[in-house]
Amino acid sequence: MLRTLLGEMPRQNNGLLEEAIEKMFQTIQLLQKEIERNEDPSHDFRKLEIWTRGLVSSIDELEQSWYAACFFRKSVKAGYVDDMNIQEQSEYARYVYFYKNGFIRVFSILDKLGTVLNDLFDLNTSKLKAHYSYFTVLRQFHYLKNHQSLADELTNIKNEYRSALNALRKRRNAEIHYMNSEMQDDLWQRHQGLHDKVELEDLDKHLEDLKQGLDMVCKSLIASYRYANELWAKKGMKV
Repeated sequence: MLRTLLGEMPRQNNGLLEEAIEKMFQTIQLLQKEIERNEDPSHDFRKLEIWTRGLVSSIDELEQSWYAACFFRKSVKAGYVDDMNIQEQSEYARYVYFYKNGFIRVFSILDKLGTVLNDLFDLNTSKLKAHYSYFTVLRQFHYLKNHQSLADELTNIKNEYRSALNALRKRRNAEIHYMNSEMQDDLWQRHQGLHDKVELEDLDKHLEDLKQGLDMVCKSLIASYRYANELWAKKGMKV
């Protein structure tokens, strides 16, 4: 959708994004067939189908946010906020909007995935913590020693992207819990020198961290849904 609004060609899914979406649609097909066969009296399969469709939409929106942030970043040439003209300030504001939307969605998707995993594998994480995160669910996997191969794979993915996730989490927390994250950068710089110009943050590094976050989310979805699909296949669930 955003590519069309920006005058770009529609996205052709490939790589990790394509694989993640394919794995989730395989799950949706399995769930639909099972609902047809058994009518799903408890509505558990229907709930998982709805949650999975929501994750497909969410990963699509995350990728679009990253792409749009990259698009508007290209128009930001000044090294200092004070040196931007009106047009460049507008492009920078658009970059900030989609970049923020992106890093917030990284953790939103992970927490939604955590809800799916908690329900799917009966982890009862809410008994440990009422409002739990994806990372709490990972710890619960290891604590219960359930589905250890999946738990190990998801933990390895998390560790692979630790640096980018930490940077994104810091900015997410500043945005949601404290103050607007770029304002925090500005205030720090003003504190260093009252009359100095405000230097722009490293936009390319921020976008690379966001891309790493997108890749981490895709890999986590792939691992989770591949494992679930293989588990169901062993139980005789087929499309």
